Amino acid sequence: MNPIDIEITKLIPQRPPIVMVDKVLSSDRTDTYTELTIREDNIFLDDNTLSTAGIMENMMQSCAARMGCINRGRNESIKIGYIGAVKECEFFYSPKCNDVLTTHVHILEEVFHLTLADITVKVGDTLVAQANVKIVLTDKEAGENKA
Repeated sequence: MNPIDIEITKLIPQRPPIVMVDKVLSSDRTDTYTELTIREDNIFLDDNTLSTAGIMENMMQSCAARMGCINRGRNESIKIGYIGAVKECEFFYSPKCNDVLTTHVHILEEVFHLTLADITVKVGDTLVAQANVKIVLTDKEAGENKA
């Protein structure tokens, strides 16, 4: 499966206008890279700048896209996940309209339905944000997102 060829709404439970990932660049068991071009109709833009809420949503949806890739590979439905904790979250740069975010999700550990990950967001070589997150995956299927 090549994640680049899969429409993002087939991998995540979110729907427009809340979709904050355009595509998966690559994904394996420990590392996933996603991309988002910040467009002028983005609901998280405030005075041409992406809000911290928008950056966080991009981080979480990048985690969801990773699980979506795994579920697709298993021929399983997309599952709902919940944020269990966010630690060491720092914001360094405020992305602007037309900036391209590249988000890296690095898995530290997975135990049963619990995933610990480090996430970094960049615009080019500029670090936008970083965080350590805990995500709990449920068995609950995401609406019409059947794999």
